[in-house]
This record gives sequence, C-alpha cells and structure tokens, in this order.
Amino acid sequence: MNKSENIVWHKSAVKQTDRENRNGHKGFVIWFTGLSGAGKSTLAVEVEKQLFKLGCSTYTLDGDNIRHGLNKNLDFSSKGRIENIRRIGEVAKLFTDAGVIVCTAFISPYKKDRNSVRQLLDKNRFIEVFINCPLKECEKRDPKGLYKKARKGEITDFTGISAPYEQPENAEITVDSSVETVKESAGKILKYLNKHGYLSV
Repeated sequence: MNKSENIVWHKSAVKQTDRENRNGHKGFVIWFTGLSGAGKSTLAVEVEKQLFKLGCSTYTLDGDNIRHGLNKNLDFSSKGRIENIRRIGEVAKLFTDAGVIVCTAFISPYKKDRNSVRQLLDKNRFIEVFINCPLKECEKRDPKGLYKKARKGEITDFTGISAPYEQPENAEITVDSSVETVKESAGKILKYLNKHGYLSV
C-alpha cells in the first residue's frame, strides 16, 4: 500500500515534555517478549498495576486484546505477524508521545521486528523484557491448549513448534518465569526503572 502524498503531520500545541512534566515521569515502552505461555501478559499486568499505584499514567497493550479489534484482520503467518508488530509499534509510539508508560505483551518472535519498534522510538524509550521461560515449561502450562493443538498439526506456524522464536541478545531486562514469581520479576523491572531514572522527569 502506497502512502498518500496529500497528508502532512499535524503538530500538537502540547509537547511530549509538557505531558511528561504533568505526569511526573517519562513516556516509554516496556516491551515484553517470549514464547506463548511464558507469562508476558501476567507480568505486564502486574507491572502496570504497580506503576499505577505509584501514580504513573500507564496502559497495557495485550496481544490477544489487540487482535480482537485493531488487528483482527491479521493472520498468524510470517507476514501477518510482521504487520501486527508494526502496527503495535506505531500505537506504542503515540502512547509515549502522550507521556504514558505502555506495557506491550506480544510474542514478537522476530528480532528484526522488535528492533524496528526500538528504532521507531526516541533513544531510551524502549525497554525490552525477555521472559526466558523454557519451551518445556510453556508446554506444560499451555493455558490456552495451543501447544497441544500445534503438536497435532491443528495450528500451523506456531511459535516454538512450527515457527521460529528469535531470542533477544541484548534485552535490557531478562526474567525467568519458571523460577521467579510474578512479583519478583515485576520487582526486578521496577528496580531497573528507578535505577535508570524512568520514573521521573
């Protein structure tokens, strides 16, 4: 699809820094990535809850939720996954411009796509959190019964079984949900945010 030549970016009278000053913190993205069943959504919701308790303006974009609306026309093919992450990156960028801390919980299996979102944002506004949960543990949990279906061949292009997952090589934060509790992992993330000055302006 070609971009129209008849559109221009309309600047707002309110700047990102204005919103951040009012919120009392920077706008940035915490990008949770990992296999299905690793605990991305659970951890993202816990971090969002803790940030909200601290008075932060925050919101979680969850993979399943987004596919109910914004991305409901996309499939799970390689092409569909790439477009899914591209759209989420653009939405996340709007959230950061609004001075919001956005948590995103998506498998996002391809390094190139995750890096594209990182490059879309200003420096130090993208924090990659790799939930390094072993495939065997994810299959054991199988909360949606997806691994079982994938093993039977009922689901094609399933990450970790019939489609690849490219692990982050330099994620800002790595947690292991097979040994850490949700609160322990969330605490590790909050500690990182405080240490690097994300929760102030």
